[in-house]
Amino acid sequence: MPDALIITPVKNSIQTTLKTIESVSASVGNFEYIVFNDYSDLETKSSLERNSRIYGYELVNIEDHTTNPSPNYRLILQLAQQKALIKKIPLIIVESDVIVTKNILKELIYISETYKNSGMVGAITVNEKNEYNFPYNYEKKKSNEIVKAKHSLSFSCTLITIPLLMKFSFENLSPKKDWYDVYISRQSKKYGFVNLLAKKLEVFHQPHSSRPWKKLKYENPVLYYLKKYLKNMDRI
Repeated sequence: MPDALIITPVKNSIQTTLKTIESVSASVGNFEYIVFNDYSDLETKSSLERNSRIYGYELVNIEDHTTNPSPNYRLILQLAQQKALIKKIPLIIVESDVIVTKNILKELIYISETYKNSGMVGAITVNEKNEYNFPYNYEKKKSNEIVKAKHSLSFSCTLITIPLLMKFSFENLSPKKDWYDVYISRQSKKYGFVNLLAKKLEVFHQPHSSRPWKKLKYENPVLYYLKKYLKNMDRI
């Protein structure tokens, strides 16, 4: 039986995606790995199909499950939860703009099993200068601590424990949203679980590689919020 189910949702950005896949595949531990292709372009889809034979992950094309246009994070989470619960293993999300080192995933599992009543355990993200970056740039002090998360955990590289998966059904996620890390983090606390941020586990993060328009938030915030609200994009 695998130690955990690892998933990576993918929308284009094949160069960063392949680095993510390579790093997950090189990780220490016994994992089942699924890459969810959410209506990527043909070049990305073809590359994912070729590389599934090289790296041994299962490729799930969301177009085989729904005609709903991307993003389909809700459906991806639902499919992943179903499989994790059947196998009674935790779910780890590693997004396609993240690179993990070989022991990160194993350490996430160890922390989740060691700390009482944990619901979610997140690795902290860093940039090329090894500085904490989005979405954890509010953490100003470098340390090797494992702390209760001050805010919601991102799904950049995060484990969801079996007890939380059993307690909260992703079938209840709102179809009116696009992303669910904030909501699931709050549900975890609502059900009495503790969310942990492992500052000693650093993963390299290139924010918004699959959604480059979101970089407008820092370059042209007015245009970003016009797109977000007028076009109903990036609903959290």
